[in-house]
Amino acid sequence: MTLLPALTGGDDLADAVATPGDSLSRHELLGWASAIAERISGHEIVAVDAKPGLPTIAAVTGGLLAGVPVVPVPPDAGELERAHILRDSRAALMLSDDHEAAGDSPVPVMAVSDRKRPGSVPPEPEAKRPALVLYTSGTTGPPKGVVISRAALAAGLDALAEAWQWTADDTLVHGLPLYHVHGLVLGVLGPLRLGCRLRHTIKPTPQGYGSTPGTMYFGVPTVWSRIANTPDAARALRPARLLVSGSAPLPVPVFDALRELTGQAPVERYGMTETLITVSARAGGERRAGQVGTPLTGVRTRLVDESGAPLPADGATIGHLQVTGPTLLDGYLRGGGVEPPGLAGGWFPTGDVATIGADGWHRLVGRASTDLIKTGGYRVGAGEVEDALLLHPAVREAAVIGTPHADLGEQVTAFVVADPVTEQELITFVADRLAAHKRPRIVRIVGELPRNGMGKVQKKLLAAM
Repeated sequence: MTLLPALTGGDDLADAVATPGDSLSRHELLGWASAIAERISGHEIVAVDAKPGLPTIAAVTGGLLAGVPVVPVPPDAGELERAHILRDSRAALMLSDDHEAAGDSPVPVMAVSDRKRPGSVPPEPEAKRPALVLYTSGTTGPPKGVVISRAALAAGLDALAEAWQWTADDTLVHGLPLYHVHGLVLGVLGPLRLGCRLRHTIKPTPQGYGSTPGTMYFGVPTVWSRIANTPDAARALRPARLLVSGSAPLPVPVFDALRELTGQAPVERYGMTETLITVSARAGGERRAGQVGTPLTGVRTRLVDESGAPLPADGATIGHLQVTGPTLLDGYLRGGGVEPPGLAGGWFPTGDVATIGADGWHRLVGRASTDLIKTGGYRVGAGEVEDALLLHPAVREAAVIGTPHADLGEQVTAFVVADPVTEQELITFVADRLAAHKRPRIVRIVGELPRNGMGKVQKKLLAAM
């Protein structure tokens, strides 16, 4: 199995990969990456300073060509996080043009921007060999190194190519970070496997997307919300055939606004670092607001209760989502080895809660730890309440969590960014649209919601407030 056949065996393409002000042909990228591969050959694992741009793309590609597992390090990682990643992964080198990229960690830094002498393409590594070590966000403790094999990457990208009718004729545009599944695996390795053009805008701004012609655009809900609030940029995407949203649920009002402004509904998909992408709407099929589609080819899903007993796929029962298939992780880095992920009969517990309809369509409620609220004997999904709040014309952003309550166990608590509006008005607004037990009992008006680098709301920080 060849992981990047369009790069290593395809015809040249003069503008295969481009960023504002710079571009590479397919052969130029292959030569650059091959030179890096020669220099890192024999190392057990290397880190890449994953600043957005061509050097990061070349460095990651060089690691994949050499068969050396790559650890992308977020460029905005704080000193403690960076030191943890480098120490925990035991990276032998940090690939970066910044000689201080390793911080205080005793890891040598190797520059990557010398493109003068192309290297020879090494033999294809075994499919089962680890390709990437992606660190989780660390919301429940220190970030964990998730080991993803070459075979899992190939299976995931091929399943998405089928679902999204993704071909070499496409031009993919995005400005997502190059250290997550969305921006790196889908957004960079996808084009290098399938042969399409890549346009990375460095930052995912409405202006960058609107001024860059393409057939496919990738974004997270925060990006799409900003585009929907910039009508000229949104209308500029009308020639595209696919707008993809992921990494967090897309609010229904944003879904509706994009459909009106761009002439098409966005495609939502679901996945996580440990599983890659497992569920998606289809390019040629229906797209439903608030739902993320059906399992990709080769993937199976199920819902279970707290004891692990299966739950019905009736579109109403909320359960813990488990998945199985060829895209699962090999395990987690532990003490220089790989610790198996602890699957239950081959099923991976995602930590998310969802409903599954009789037709296979999935609706994500959110993280079990923060988005499933147990109040007065009822189970309330935070996302449903957030969508109701966002229907109010004064509300720009909303996040809902459960907070302790002496009688109910938990109470529905909302944090909103809004124009002048009273808390009671918003409580009544939701109560008029949802069941009484789903209305917020507390509403707090805030200036902004805490978010991470991918735009996800950090609900643990809300709980601390």
